[in-house]
Amino acid sequence: MEFGWINVFGAGWVILMLIPNIICALKNKGEKNLCESPAMNVIEQIGRYGCIVLMWLPLLVKKFAFAGVFEMLLYLAGNGILLLAYWIAFAVWMKHRSVGLALTLAILPACIFLQSGILLRHWLLVGFAVLFAVGHIYVTLQNAIRREQ
Repeated sequence: MEFGWINVFGAGWVILMLIPNIICALKNKGEKNLCESPAMNVIEQIGRYGCIVLMWLPLLVKKFAFAGVFEMLLYLAGNGILLLAYWIAFAVWMKHRSVGLALTLAILPACIFLQSGILLRHWLLVGFAVLFAVGHIYVTLQNAIRREQ
């Protein structure tokens, strides 16, 4: 399967990942970022927005496609399973916040971005996914630890 200049599936994954985040933001309007590292906050945001755009836009990619049917099925099933796990973890976290669940919620979207980049051979997305993973895991962990204190 080859995509044109937009990956509709990638856009769908991003939208579905954002839904619980929007719900959480609406329920916790006054919540502040407690991470005190400006560098890690910037790395997280650069990674986040880079991944969001590159999930559906093939910047600097020669061919925006899967190598074969197996990779396409792995992309759909793998991302579907990771997204379902993310939604379940988010639902549990909203009722019982813990550092472990917060860390899970940081790792799962990074895995979706990373898997998508690898299977689509979109190396720029892979790079931004690594940036996002490092920044998001660090910032999330700092926030979760400080909130438990």
